[in-house]
Amino acid sequence: MKGIFFRPFFFLLVPLIFLSCTEELDFDQFDDLSVTPTLASGLFYLESTEEFINTVNVSGVFYEQTFNFDPFNEQFVAERLLEGTLSYEIENTTSKRITLFIEFLDEADTVLDTESFTVDPAPSGTLTREVAYGPAGRNIDILTTTSSLRVTGGNLSDTTSTSSESEPKIILRSAAEFLFRLK
Repeated sequence: MKGIFFRPFFFLLVPLIFLSCTEELDFDQFDDLSVTPTLASGLFYLESTEEFINTVNVSGVFYEQTFNFDPFNEQFVAERLLEGTLSYEIENTTSKRITLFIEFLDEADTVLDTESFTVDPAPSGTLTREVAYGPAGRNIDILTTTSSLRVTGGNLSDTTSTSSESEPKIILRSAAEFLFRLK
């Protein structure tokens, strides 16, 4: 007796399940996906005391260093860079007028771009600068072809004066923020 009711119910229920609960699946959604993460990182940090600056008297240069800078050495990464912003912050509590240069170099040591800062003696406050690369700023190719950064610090004052600050020094901080299109 149960079989008489079950079979017609079963044949009616199965087609209704397939018709009522199914929707065509769209596997092309991945093509519409846009992923643009922003990555932030510190670049370099320079700190020099006034005592050290006073000991260096050759051409006024108290610091020169070249740093490897290869975040975009993979073509896959370089092609997906949309824009970047480099931030600089400089504090000078010395009695010196200081000049700082940052040079962006390619693999052949050709200068692609430069940033220069001239900072007055204390109390000069904190100098901040943001430099944009990409559609709203400088050419993005500068970042993608940069292989190293050369940082140079120079003393534009004498080598005998001293600041009244407790620990006089020059500090340069640098950070970067990059926007990529992954898909």
